[in-house]
Amino acid sequence: MPDRVLLAYSGGLDTSVAVRWIAETYRCEVVCYCADIGQDEDLDAARAKALAVGAPKAIVEDLKLTFVRDYVFPALRAGALYEGQYLLGTSLARPCIAAGMMRAAEAEGCNAIAHGATGKGNDQVRFELAAYHFRPGIKIIAPWREWTFKGRTELIAYTKQHGIPIEATADKPYSVDRNLLHTSYEGGVLEDPWRAPDAAMFQRTRDPAKAPDVPRVIEIELERGDAVALDGQRLGPVDMLAKLNAIAGEHGVGRVDLVENRFVGMKSRGVYETPGGTVLHAARAAVESITLDRELLRLRQDLMPRYAALVYNGFWFAPEREALQRLVDDIAQAVTGTARLQLYKGGVTVLGRKAPRSLYRPDIVTFEEDAVYDQRDAQGFIKLNALRMRIRSELDKN
Repeated sequence: MPDRVLLAYSGGLDTSVAVRWIAETYRCEVVCYCADIGQDEDLDAARAKALAVGAPKAIVEDLKLTFVRDYVFPALRAGALYEGQYLLGTSLARPCIAAGMMRAAEAEGCNAIAHGATGKGNDQVRFELAAYHFRPGIKIIAPWREWTFKGRTELIAYTKQHGIPIEATADKPYSVDRNLLHTSYEGGVLEDPWRAPDAAMFQRTRDPAKAPDVPRVIEIELERGDAVALDGQRLGPVDMLAKLNAIAGEHGVGRVDLVENRFVGMKSRGVYETPGGTVLHAARAAVESITLDRELLRLRQDLMPRYAALVYNGFWFAPEREALQRLVDDIAQAVTGTARLQLYKGGVTVLGRKAPRSLYRPDIVTFEEDAVYDQRDAQGFIKLNALRMRIRSELDKN
């Protein structure tokens, strides 16, 4: 039986009930931990709420820089998109939070951790794989896999029975998760994959149809695969992402409605807003196109789905993800240059790209006369590449 538990606390209904339930069930102290990863919530109020529901201590830690610099930017360097669309906003946040949790658990003398993730989702896997990475013998308490509550109505009844000060109603149209990279929506009314999201649901992006009629053109400078300047102004990782979120969100950029395959085996519908991340992804791809060798780019693109699946499934701290990251980062050393992008009614269009060490050679690709490329060389090149097909065709005719 643990005597001190560190709980990942959000301030919501589930984790507020968990504070009391864990303390009663395990007869232990529950320390609450909140990570600030740019969710734009009143975390001081969350700390006060944690104390009010019975926690002897509540910790709030600012992880915004760590989140963007050490998790978001490495994934962007990899070009990571889960199932071709999802920029992994929640998937990247969970190992960042878990690492902070484990540091706090060590500092607070906690011999167990707890989280509010359900037994149906991916977050339970992400939290727990990370926890075992940092402390292989840690005890993990997952209330949703243990308690007998069937849903929010019973949780609300429990708060009233025990005098837990929490504002909640049984009517929850969908679940929202927010951080500096994205806002996600799932569950509730969104469980019908045929139903369009309500227009009022979106928090971060304008309806593209109502976005400004005048396009916004921006320039993003990259160094070794990371964005470092916006329209000539040098910015750190957090400010860069925050500014692009505001600019791209105003123009309706970054919405994705996806039915994805969860690691636990089921399909799930998620709606995401990732305005700044979408722009950074496009800018990096534009500069890559003129700075990366063809085969290096293809290798990175071949590895991307594997990398994205590892992150989505919770294997951020696994040796294979770390090995892929080293390769990706080595490839990204050449990705230095500037992308000029147009944002207009939900779309991102590349208008131009330049780089100090560009592999694009106008003197080679020109249709005008040149002294670099001998077009007669193409005849032998084509014949050699056609050799295996010619041999097979001859066999087929015989």
